[in-house]
Amino acid sequence: MKKPIYLDNHATTPCDPHVIDAMLPYFSENFGNASSRQHRYGWDADAAVEHARSIIASSLKTATSSVIFTSGATESNNLVLKGICEALEGERNEIVTCATEHSSVLDVCRALEKKGFVLRYVPVDGTGLVNADALCALLSPRTALVSIMTANNEVGTLAPLKEIGLVCRQSGVRFHTDAAQAYGKIPLDMQEMNLDILSLSAHKLYGPKGVGALVLGPSVRRSILAPQQHGGGHESHLRAGTLNVPGIVGFGKAAEIAQSSMTNEADQIAKLRDRLQEELLTAGDAIVNGNTSQRLSNNLNIRFAGVPASSLIARLKKEVAFSSASACSTADPSAPAASHVLLALGLSAGAALSSVRFGLGRFTTEEDVVSAAAAILSAVRTLRRDSREGVFVSPSSTTMTEPA
Repeated sequence: MKKPIYLDNHATTPCDPHVIDAMLPYFSENFGNASSRQHRYGWDADAAVEHARSIIASSLKTATSSVIFTSGATESNNLVLKGICEALEGERNEIVTCATEHSSVLDVCRALEKKGFVLRYVPVDGTGLVNADALCALLSPRTALVSIMTANNEVGTLAPLKEIGLVCRQSGVRFHTDAAQAYGKIPLDMQEMNLDILSLSAHKLYGPKGVGALVLGPSVRRSILAPQQHGGGHESHLRAGTLNVPGIVGFGKAAEIAQSSMTNEADQIAKLRDRLQEELLTAGDAIVNGNTSQRLSNNLNIRFAGVPASSLIARLKKEVAFSSASACSTADPSAPAASHVLLALGLSAGAALSSVRFGLGRFTTEEDVVSAAAAILSAVRTLRRDSREGVFVSPSSTTMTEPA
């Protein structure tokens, strides 16, 4: 059976074949534990881990020792938020973040709020942009951490990291950014952009799932982070557990490929995204969500008036793989919840529920875009016609979850 055209690269990306080739030996002949320091198997595994660490550090213009491997950006976000708040408890008890953050930041912040921490949310404009001056007004001597994502996972809007980082530096506050969606797609320089701490995930840049990193800038002491996992001295005593050597090798290779191809790849993908956008806007009553100039090159979030996202996805599930910009309730798929990101941008619940997200990628072709656009436009016309004629369109019974 022919698979649907894949346009959901924000959720995950396929492993690049070169990444797979790099990983394979570490499942078989080079299978050693990187912490086994008494024989060749362990030494080889450790050398592979350190090579990957150096690649990732170099890509961010920071020290190799700054990279702490984790299972992904969600764990990294948990480690930095809980770790800093626990280490500074009693001294600083405020967290500044944004209502458009990923759930792996917002849910942790809410858990910390139940423990007595104060949450402050910096507003965004109608395109999802954070204003550095508005953020500055929220900072105080009690602020433990500012956490603002680099690129929004739904609308692709890029944060003004350098300006935010400067405000934080001037106020003596640590600045963390979840860069999972942006790493490998835009240049990131920790020093130049005033970044203290980054969260990364390999599977967003054609690497394997289950591996990521927390990267600490030179101004961040490890003692400012309280470990959240115990059981050994792994990763500078910040993340106990046997290292995922094949995954880390794959992460390093994916980072290496991304750094060498970033500019050309971004330009190529942006052209395909712009063509898809141009085609879909011919549907009429279609509006792009987010910032159309300061966004990821592969992102398109668009709403079709009068067309429920759940119905559009259901109708196209055999032809095009993409996602809703809203979370769908597994208990009641006929009553999806509006996206917290789009609501924060000022959209009505109805507009949010008519929004969908397309994520193009390295392996998206022009033929994919042309075919997908034709299928989507046809489905939009059909759903609008059925709506006018009073035909009830039931969303798919397929379980849908919140976009990553």
